[in-house]
Amino acid sequence: MAAFSDIDTILLIGGGNMGAAMARGWLAGGLDAARLTVCDPKPGAALQPLLDAGVRHVAGAPAGRVDALVIAVKPQVMEAVLPGLAPVLDSSSVVISVAAGKPVAFMERLLGPHAIVRAMPNTPAMIGRGVTGAFANPRVGARQRAVADTLLAATGGVEWVPEERQIDWVTGLSGSGPAYVFLMAEALAQAGEKLGLDPQLAMRLARQTVAGAGELMIRSQDSPDTLRRNVTSPNGTTAAALEVLMADDGLSALMAKAVAAAADRATELSKD
Repeated sequence: MAAFSDIDTILLIGGGNMGAAMARGWLAGGLDAARLTVCDPKPGAALQPLLDAGVRHVAGAPAGRVDALVIAVKPQVMEAVLPGLAPVLDSSSVVISVAAGKPVAFMERLLGPHAIVRAMPNTPAMIGRGVTGAFANPRVGARQRAVADTLLAATGGVEWVPEERQIDWVTGLSGSGPAYVFLMAEALAQAGEKLGLDPQLAMRLARQTVAGAGELMIRSQDSPDTLRRNVTSPNGTTAAALEVLMADDGLSALMAKAVAAAADRATELSKD
């Protein structure tokens, strides 16, 4: 990883929730606010604290080259936005896109032959607890990859994949994954209600159970499989529940179908 002090200039395109979350992580990690420029024609509430901290804001692409160009806009506006950004890039710049569904070839067509990293973060990045899958095209050198790693790691873990198509698989697993966990919390609460628990109590129990189990996985050196076995007494209550969830048509089979469906849709979108 590169030190923030080694990154001279960053141009962030898009100051929405994800872009602002990344910028907050950069500043918290030691980036000098004067080195960051945010380009957003309609800055919203998420951007205001950054502007108060001294981050420069422009409505259009500024003049001069940048070390890193970070694209955090909606995919449907990239066709209009990217061509105007080509002048800020040179052979030492790195482009980092967190826009879903747009492949490297699409960005190369609009920006030219540059070092490009395509990344897929997930929504916990907004609280610094995300994970990002990343792919680097062959033009990304060691320093450019180190810069990208530093910028992406400011919102959580970074996992690099060797093939671009694997970004679609990452999308199916971790990009869309928070929604699966939220659905699990909903389902747990609804199950508690059906047993007779007060709905608000059931939801509090479900939220804390999901959040606590996630934190335990992060802090523990044990695998999820070991943690599951540790909490499962023979012939106990958890074992009775797991007989249902681990059946041939249970949770594993459903999750495999769900992740594959999301990955397939990501592939379809990248071809649009």
